[in-house]
Amino acid sequence: MHFDHPSTLCRQLASGELDVALVSSFEFLRNPIYAVIDGLAIASDGPVFSVILAHAGPLDQLREVVVDPASATSVNQLRCLLGQGTVEFVAEGNIDRHRGRLFIGDQAIRFRAKMDDGLQILDLGSAWKAQTALPFVYALWLVRPGYPRKSEIVEELRSLGKRNLQNLEAVIAAQPAVDHAFCAFYFRECLRFSFDEREKAGFRKFAELCVRQKLLPALPPAPELL
Repeated sequence: MHFDHPSTLCRQLASGELDVALVSSFEFLRNPIYAVIDGLAIASDGPVFSVILAHAGPLDQLREVVVDPASATSVNQLRCLLGQGTVEFVAEGNIDRHRGRLFIGDQAIRFRAKMDDGLQILDLGSAWKAQTALPFVYALWLVRPGYPRKSEIVEELRSLGKRNLQNLEAVIAAQPAVDHAFCAFYFRECLRFSFDEREKAGFRKFAELCVRQKLLPALPPAPELL
């Protein structure tokens, strides 16, 4: 499961091609025109397993990190975790003592399965929890302003989310070409699907740190919750 959706999905939402979409949470922070479906998210409250920084040397000796610029939420999460410093974010390069690489989703899972000896991993979900004591929200359901079926879509998505959580074993079994034991661990132990008070506090903390890191010009308003 990916947390950072292709930038085309965000563009489709912004252009009106889509009225409702599950997109990376930073999309709301940089363009806070949307309503947010309350209670539903993709988050972690500790290790997330599939959003990682791979590095060969001590973190304080990092000078570059290779990232996918389309993965705005996880890239900015890492910027917030590293804080003010001399690390430059680049588009390509091999991992060495002074250069790390951010892996997300399936790439991270595959990398962990075949990771070379001598490399280290920083799990961003774990690092975020250690730094803030809060969950991190990777994706939210956003609804375009003026969408006429807001109440209907909210009810449909909440109902679907509830059914999926009640039948999580069936959801896990339906995942294609995935080791069942790993998938059960990932869905049950790593991911959270709620957007409740602690997730909202973690999301606010992310916004505050993004402002501090000058990733946002100002703190966006609190979202309209549906």
